[in-house]
Amino acid sequence: MPVLNEERHLADAVGRIMAQDYTGELELVLALGPSRDKTNQIAQRLAAGDPRIVTVTNPTGRTPHGLNIAIKAAQYSILVRVDGHSLLPADYIRIAVEAMDAHGADNVGGVMAAEGVTAFEKAVARAMTSKFGVGNARFHTGGEPGEVETVYLGTFRRSALERVGGYDETFVRAQDWEMNHRIRQSGGRIWFTPSMRVTYRPRPNIKALARQFFFTGRWRRVVGREHQGTLNLRYLAPPLAVVGIVVGTVAGLLGFWPGWILPVGYFLAIPVGGTLLTMGGLPLKTRLCLPFVYATMHLSWGLGFLTSPPGLGLNRDA
Repeated sequence: MPVLNEERHLADAVGRIMAQDYTGELELVLALGPSRDKTNQIAQRLAAGDPRIVTVTNPTGRTPHGLNIAIKAAQYSILVRVDGHSLLPADYIRIAVEAMDAHGADNVGGVMAAEGVTAFEKAVARAMTSKFGVGNARFHTGGEPGEVETVYLGTFRRSALERVGGYDETFVRAQDWEMNHRIRQSGGRIWFTPSMRVTYRPRPNIKALARQFFFTGRWRRVVGREHQGTLNLRYLAPPLAVVGIVVGTVAGLLGFWPGWILPVGYFLAIPVGGTLLTMGGLPLKTRLCLPFVYATMHLSWGLGFLTSPPGLGLNRDA
């Protein structure tokens, strides 16, 4: 588990891991970054209370560095990636190992089951589990078990990680997708099973959400440059929407009224239409947040993709 500024969720996340019903040996390696809150103190207290918890230092605080450091420190042949704000169900590891053995997979993952606490977080959770928000990726929206391009988090065979050289530390973001691509290129199998559900805590406000999706879009373009042919319409839809909105708005302002069809059409179809189709069961305050969440996710991702510098990933800039 790479950990940075997870004071709010760390104790719960660790508690869920240590309560697994898996009958084999288990350890938890926490790769501690330079947190600005009380995360590291909480981690040290947890480690002092359970000999199965090990802490290592991740000086950069960056996720791929922390993952590689933790992998090196871990002692077992199956490695489960966990985040500091993810809550595992008790049967998570057992199901992962069973699926790995049954399907000959090198990596097994399940559903990123976003669940919010505040009204805004609940809106993000609904958008992140909807095709209007994130497309048709099974680890977001669920679906039938089977072979996939990538999964959320992942339960890996150590041999697969060693075969491809671990996480590429160039990828500050999108390192999961990039890692799984290399595993598949090496002949490995990535398997999705919907019975593995991880509770994910969404970003708490618009600013944090926009930053998350902006940098995800920016780094997903780096993956596309590095691995030609890996970009499909699902990844290109947000930048195309941004281009359409900008071009249409400029054309409309210059007097070409049909140009307004593009920006107005987007906002009616996705933030408004998507909200009307997916807001069922949500309280009023959350429903009011939902259009802004959809627009923030799409436009931030698209803008990040479009403005991704050609040298990003070469000089390790974030």
